Amino acid sequence: QVHLVESGGGLVQAGGSLRLSCAASERTFSNYAMGWFRQAPGKEREFVATISWIGGATYYADSVKGRFTISRDNAKNTLYLQMTSLKPEDTAVYYCAARRARTTHTSASAYDYWGQGTQVTVSS
Repeated sequence: QVHLVESGGGLVQAGGSLRLSCAASERTFSNYAMGWFRQAPGKEREFVATISWIGGATYYADSVKGRFTISRDNAKNTLYLQMTSLKPEDTAVYYCAARRARTTHTSASAYDYWGQGTQVTVSS
């Protein structure tokens, strides 16, 4: 069982930046591919970014490509999402997720463990 805890969300103006963190309880964190997803009010959960087990491969949703960067520090059991040039449409609850595999995936159903989420609100 992997316990995931997100932090770093908050209120920011459009054009601003935030860095989300996701702390994992699992000592074998490096064995898991990780992902970030988000869910806006009234919308389905959507893929944001994913990273392979040692960070060699990353993939982004078109809507965030060039603005968001996913990274991980396996020594600290922590996943990050650096968000820049934020837009009001980025407003959502952001979730980190762990996948019992080493390769990336964009589908939420491919992930086995989820955090509780952190709210990101971007004002115009």
